[in-house]
Amino acid sequence: MPGISRKTTIALAASASIALLATACTGRPDSGASDDASQETTVTFWHAWSAPSEVKAVKDLVAGFEKAHPNIHVHVVGNMTDDKMNQALRTGGAKAPDVISSFTTNSVGKFCSSGALVDLDPFFEKSGIDPQKTFPKAMNEYTRFEGNRCAVPLLGDAYGLYYNKTAFKKAGITAPPKTWSEFERDAEKLTIPQGDTYKQLGFMPNYHGWETTTEHYLGQFSPAYFDKDGKSNVAKDPAFEAAFKLQKKLVDALGGYRKLETYRSGLGDEWGPKHPFHTGQVAMQLDGEWRLGMALDAKPTFDIGVAPLPVPDDQADQYGKGYITGTIAGIAATSKKQNAAWELVKYMTTNTDAVVNFSNAIHNVPSTLAALKSPKLKYDPRFKTFLEIAANPDSTTAPASVNGGVYLTTIQQFGYDYESGKATDLQAGLKKTAAQIDTDIAQAK
Repeated sequence: MPGISRKTTIALAASASIALLATACTGRPDSGASDDASQETTVTFWHAWSAPSEVKAVKDLVAGFEKAHPNIHVHVVGNMTDDKMNQALRTGGAKAPDVISSFTTNSVGKFCSSGALVDLDPFFEKSGIDPQKTFPKAMNEYTRFEGNRCAVPLLGDAYGLYYNKTAFKKAGITAPPKTWSEFERDAEKLTIPQGDTYKQLGFMPNYHGWETTTEHYLGQFSPAYFDKDGKSNVAKDPAFEAAFKLQKKLVDALGGYRKLETYRSGLGDEWGPKHPFHTGQVAMQLDGEWRLGMALDAKPTFDIGVAPLPVPDDQADQYGKGYITGTIAGIAATSKKQNAAWELVKYMTTNTDAVVNFSNAIHNVPSTLAALKSPKLKYDPRFKTFLEIAANPDSTTAPASVNGGVYLTTIQQFGYDYESGKATDLQAGLKKTAAQIDTDIAQAK
């Protein structure tokens, strides 16, 4: 699944993109958009998918495009890392891609600010397509930076709550928690101690706990990461303080950081069949839409439930939202076939049937509002939760930054220090974190 590759490579990809794109050829957004897309031509498309089923899905997607545009041929190159894509975008050349697809939304700010990918707004305008009416709100946000739409969504990931329905029934819990206070109570009810460890843990709250990263938690608190001047808002927006406090309270309530970390170290890894949610060792799990298929493949001995993640008690009216990320596509500034490249990008990302078919094959969330509602979507009924989270206008994402995901790494590092007790003054820590973010961004410009 794209989710697997993306989550395990984000940190490396983000840092690599910073170094490689620092010297990227900027070019003018329309520098290569003078080609005649009605003429016979070939465009090169680089993507990152590598599993046989994924590669076949891309092949079928491209075949559908070539059938609709018989004069435009597509040379497809798969299993391309962000490192290789960034290098090719920087140098150009006959073998360089005209179109790229990356799993890393963290790179959008650098792609846009460096000019490595062209601004797509003129192409949307020329085609009469309104992105605001085409894509979900959060996806619109993570494909733009400072007014430049240099990327477009190509399927997405939505985060929700998986829960062990059998364990819920045994604990006398009749429905998934909707607010954080309900979530806390349920996590404690579902936790069954066994000596110095656990027979069953209600929820693994630690920031090292698979998908329980700071940005995924924060998605439920709807924070403003930056103010109108582009300065870090981490120490000013109360959402950050609330999120850190509630997570730390849950860590302490479930046995404390050290006990939880000791338990976690003996559990299965995130991508294997022995993931602790699959085995029933953890009763609730924050995770993306891909987890459902993986959990079912592991043939668990319990019924799996899926729901949106709980929200803070003072945002109960926004229950149903979640954190959104996804795959992006864009057109290389060095391409001399940008009009033909746009036809491919437009087809892959805005043609409803194409998006639906690709979603059915890859098992990620569709990336257009029309595709999210398509009767042609094929999915387990529980998957509908993720479709609704993706379409929810209250759902959030992490905004693009000029230095990629460095600011997220800085926040996450403070999270490790705070949950472990290494940092005890929350407000002082948030101020220090904000200052570091501002310094890093200033140096990247």
